[in-house]
Amino acid sequence: MAHILIVDDEINIRKVVREYAEFEGYEVTEAENGMEAVNLCHDNDYDLIIMDVMMPRLDGYSACKEIHKTKNIPVIMLSARGEEYDKLFGFEIGIDDYVVKPFSPKELMARVKVVLKRNTAVKEEEVVPDKFEFEGLEVDIAGREVYVNGKKASMTPKEYDLLFYLVKNKNIALSRDRLLEEVWGYDFFGDDRTVDTHIKMLRNSLGEYRKYIVTLRGMGYKFEAD
Repeated sequence: MAHILIVDDEINIRKVVREYAEFEGYEVTEAENGMEAVNLCHDNDYDLIIMDVMMPRLDGYSACKEIHKTKNIPVIMLSARGEEYDKLFGFEIGIDDYVVKPFSPKELMARVKVVLKRNTAVKEEEVVPDKFEFEGLEVDIAGREVYVNGKKASMTPKEYDLLFYLVKNKNIALSRDRLLEEVWGYDFFGDDRTVDTHIKMLRNSLGEYRKYIVTLRGMGYKFEAD
């Protein structure tokens, strides 16, 4: 049984999410602010966190960054703000999904299932000692490390996943839908902008070697290398 931590300063939101989560068979713990969530995660292990952005004492973004210093727990962020900048910032700090309020509890539970399924698949995936070199770009899939001109790159978990998938399928045209399905683990609930946003972040992380990620107009992307 998956254990979910619900973090929101609005008691009614916590109540609704708890009811739907428990109906799906999940164990649920609640926190009313980011600081309480950080303390709970320090002492306990959770399979997923559903967290609001705007909260007293410690906001959701800050709490997420603090938790990820010691625990690799997937996070679905809730927010009344749906601007691209807010989503981009969330993805940059390593969240797994972003849901805009007001939301459908049923859709939220569908997203929960997808994130949990994908996280379980990643844990169970057999480690393959694959290493690739493209000029000054070194990609170590088994070690989950990337070096740009000898310097270790600092990227979000999704940037690593996206780059590794692109590299393993180098010179193959990949649609946005396929990238959503393979990297994020879903297609119906995905958004093309999610892929584009992460490609933009990944290119920034790769610096001069961004040239290897080629945009296929109206289709998707390709990691083009000899």
